[in-house]
Amino acid sequence: MALQIVMDQTGDSRHYFDAKDAEALAKAEERFKKLTGLGFTAATRGTRGEISKLRAFDPNAEETVFFPRLVGG
Repeated sequence: MALQIVMDQTGDSRHYFDAKDAEALAKAEERFKKLTGLGFTAATRGTRGEISKLRAFDPNAEETVFFPRLVGG
């Protein structure tokens, strides 16, 4: 199962999906586009622990984390 974690002011929410299920995959891609469109940064962790920013939906990513835009003050 793949996982999308959305971080926000209330903590985080987790959305699991089966990448082999076309409907679940479409919902995950829609969530990715919605969140990045709202200014969230999407990142994934590689097998060696390196972090990579995602600019497009990756159906093969096991875990994607969405961080809200930071506002300085």
